[in-house]
Amino acid sequence: MTNETIRILGVDPGLRNTGWGIIEASRGSRLSFVACGSLHSDGDAALAERLAQLQRGLAEIITAHSPHEAAVEETFVNRDPQSALKLGLARGVALAAPALAGLEVAEYAANLVKKTVVGNGHAEKAQVAMMVRVLLPASRAESADAADALAVAICHAQHRASRAAARLLQARA
Repeated sequence: MTNETIRILGVDPGLRNTGWGIIEASRGSRLSFVACGSLHSDGDAALAERLAQLQRGLAEIITAHSPHEAAVEETFVNRDPQSALKLGLARGVALAAPALAGLEVAEYAANLVKKTVVGNGHAEKAQVAMMVRVLLPASRAESADAADALAVAICHAQHRASRAAARLLQARA
C-alpha cells in the first residue's frame, strides 16, 4: 500500500459541529486536498436525533468520497460533565460511522495532531488552519472544524506507516 494513493477521512467530532476533511496521501508524503466541510446537528432536536443526523452525514460523505481509512481526533474537555458526555457521544458516532462502512479507524490526541501539523503540540487553532493551507494549498476550509479535520487526516498520513509496522509486530508476537 505504500506505493499507491490512499484516501483518508479526517474527523473533528462535535455534537453541534463535526468537521470533516478528505485528503489523498501518495508515495513519499505527497498530500492532496480532496474535500472538506462541517456537519451541523439541529440544536432543537432530541439528542438521539442529533447523533443520527451526524451519522447520516458522515455516511453520505463516506459514500460520496470513498475513503480507504479514517482518523478521528480524541477529545479533551475540561468543562462540565454533561458537555463531556455529549461530546463523547458525538465522538462515538465519528468512530462508528467509518467503522460501519468497513474502514480502519485511527485515533489521535489533539496534541499529536498539532505537533505533526504545526510542530507545536499546544498550537492555537489559527496556527493549525494556516499550516493546513500551507500543506494543502488547494484546501478551502471555511471553518475551524473543517481545518482541524484536515489536520487530523494529515496527522494520519504521517503516522499510518508506523501504526502499520506496530500492528505487524503485534501479529508476529
